[in-house]
Amino acid sequence: MQIKIDLLRNKWKNVKQVFRSTPHDTSTSIGKSNERFRRILITGGSTAIVKVFSAAINLITVPLTVHYLGAERYGLWMAISSMLALMSFADLGLGNGLLNAVSKANGRNSTEDAQIAVSSTFFILLGIASILFICFISAYPFISWEHVFNVKSPLAIAESGPTMLVLVVMLLINMPLGIIQRIQDGYQEGYKFQFWLILGSLLSFSGLLICIYLKSGLIWLVLAFSGGQLISTILNGIILFNRKRQYLKPTLKCFDLQIGKQLINSGFIFFLLGLFTLLGNTSDDIIIAQTLGPSAIAGYEIVKKIFLFSMFTQFIIQPLWPAFAEAMESGDIAWAKNTLKKGLLLSIISGAIITLPLVIFGKQIILLWVGEKFIPSWSLLLGFYAYVFISNYGGVMSTFLNSGPLLAKQLLIVGLSSVSSVLLKIYFSINFGVSGIIWATVLSYLVFFIVPSYRMAFRYLNGVLLNKSDSKE
Repeated sequence: MQIKIDLLRNKWKNVKQVFRSTPHDTSTSIGKSNERFRRILITGGSTAIVKVFSAAINLITVPLTVHYLGAERYGLWMAISSMLALMSFADLGLGNGLLNAVSKANGRNSTEDAQIAVSSTFFILLGIASILFICFISAYPFISWEHVFNVKSPLAIAESGPTMLVLVVMLLINMPLGIIQRIQDGYQEGYKFQFWLILGSLLSFSGLLICIYLKSGLIWLVLAFSGGQLISTILNGIILFNRKRQYLKPTLKCFDLQIGKQLINSGFIFFLLGLFTLLGNTSDDIIIAQTLGPSAIAGYEIVKKIFLFSMFTQFIIQPLWPAFAEAMESGDIAWAKNTLKKGLLLSIISGAIITLPLVIFGKQIILLWVGEKFIPSWSLLLGFYAYVFISNYGGVMSTFLNSGPLLAKQLLIVGLSSVSSVLLKIYFSINFGVSGIIWATVLSYLVFFIVPSYRMAFRYLNGVLLNKSDSKE
């Protein structure tokens, strides 16, 4: 017993040594490793804080805005926002490509490579945003927005087009400004962006309250709410480019067309990965509606929301991406391998422990929350429990595959997983009901992603380590 206590004490000491306010000395391999872990913990923790803060803001703003706007105008706002969420792919994956480029430049200690990548990405995104704006403005007068969103009241009809215009302009302005987050993520400083998000949420909330107090229309309400995050992003960028990393300020002098083409090529792979992921994740409700009827969607979505809300490990997964990219580029392959193993194990075990009560007491929780009508089957609860394993594993593994030379190979297995899951969802839902949807997802990703990705990743890492040891001899 004493041995176990001493072991726990030593592990706690190691955690305290890693997690501190001041950076570690990165001139040594141990210092580099501890600094990566420190930044992963800080970014993951700050992300969790922001998510909780945002959830609290939403708990207040949703009833306020629904009461103020009414069901139809609030629904109009949400419908436009959902439509524009699909335009997140409009950057063609360049943001993710820049994250990799900055992380690798950091691993090489090359400010010049980072500078060229940032400037090239910024001006390409600026060009894409400008083209999209011209296309939208040209088409805007000819589209009957009230029919697109099926609104009926005179006020909602009058506001539908201008609200769409405001949100599109905000989206396009934010597109080139997205490099700010990618730079901070690439240097493993994502926690800085997260705290700026808190300021943005406060500004948005304040703007919303002011508009409600002044009895402003939906257009001003949307502008004030969206403008909060935009203002915080701009302030973040001003400090980043004028104080912290002046050498990264985008300039035409540092624009490199050849580097831009390389970023577009790698970005296009991220674009396709995003599409396949969207296909796998968003097809559930469409298939249920077609095979079982729309009434079956509610019960499925209620269980899904409960399990997804419990997946706290997602907060620490994203910061692994730039850490893996920097470690691989600097040649610290052993750190990448050990961290990948630990990350997979920690994510799976923590997910299993956290979500186990949802399986055991899931029926009682849903009975108290939404009533007897939506009590799920054991098959559906167990299916989502298995899905947590798949999702947590996939999150960690993807951060490694995204950061290295295995990105293109990942596209193949993700594509097979997504397409096969859609086909299996149709067959399983017809034969096994609503629980067949989640089991189809679990089975498809287990066969086409989990097993192949594990073999692919560790075969590559072991091969690189073997080559390094042979070269030393």
